[in-house]
Amino acid sequence: MLFIIDNTIYFVLNSYPSYITPQSLNDFIVAALSEDIGSGDHTSLSSIPNYQQGKAQLIFKEEGIVAGIEMAKHIFQKVDRALQIESFTKDGNPIHNKEIGMIVTGNVHSILKSERLVLNCMQRMSGIATVCKKYIELIQHTKAKLLDTRKTTPNFRIAEKWAVAIGGGHNHRYGLFDMILLKDNHVDYAGGVAKAIQASKRYIEKNQLDLKIEVEVRNIEEVNEALNEGGFYRIMLDNMSIEEMKKAVTLINNKVLTEASGGVTLETIRKIAETGVDYISVGALTHSLKSLDISLKAYQ
Repeated sequence: MLFIIDNTIYFVLNSYPSYITPQSLNDFIVAALSEDIGSGDHTSLSSIPNYQQGKAQLIFKEEGIVAGIEMAKHIFQKVDRALQIESFTKDGNPIHNKEIGMIVTGNVHSILKSERLVLNCMQRMSGIATVCKKYIELIQHTKAKLLDTRKTTPNFRIAEKWAVAIGGGHNHRYGLFDMILLKDNHVDYAGGVAKAIQASKRYIEKNQLDLKIEVEVRNIEEVNEALNEGGFYRIMLDNMSIEEMKKAVTLINNKVLTEASGGVTLETIRKIAETGVDYISVGALTHSLKSLDISLKAYQ
């Protein structure tokens, strides 16, 4: 499928997450390019004729999972729709050291304007997808699904959430607007778990909203309080010990979906998944990771 914004042609796959829209992609790319280029790429303007044509190879310099190939295509096309892009891999594929991901051909100034944004996106997105795969491999023998969080880089959430999806993880709410998640501070300010749930249900009814409610609990007492109130679809077991989490899962007994959260690491996720929870949210997917080493090099 094709779409056009500001006379730029974009290619869209039906499998894109719902938050990847023509407008959201355009807004992200325009803002990022403006931040980087400003009044102009004076280095290229001063050293290279503006008519010069050339090629560049996108080279992966370590093993991992590819993420950002489609994003890179959108960036190149936004900078210069005349750029020709030949890709040799797809988002979600494993990649090896020294493997060529794509070749871009066209105006050298356009390639250089695109270079840093393409690499910034692909390096971080591939790093996220790679670490997602590691977490998923540790819990694949259980029913638990891997979730991301809102612990993302400001103005880069669209790319980081997309990378999680590419890596096989699942996106939690995108922002504060698309779900009600009653966390510890909401519960404490509202006067308790039951009062927070009651207030949220009244708010949804009053404003005729189609929003799901999730509630965070910190101990078995709060689990019981939430279950007695009801009216929510998922319960978050926050920073519980493995034994307490097992008790909570047994007590909940599939009445609602369960989510484990709080300081989850590669070392702890297996035991957490084996408690029987439905979801495990991991903030480290997007806030504590190593970007994949990728470069874009002039190619003859």
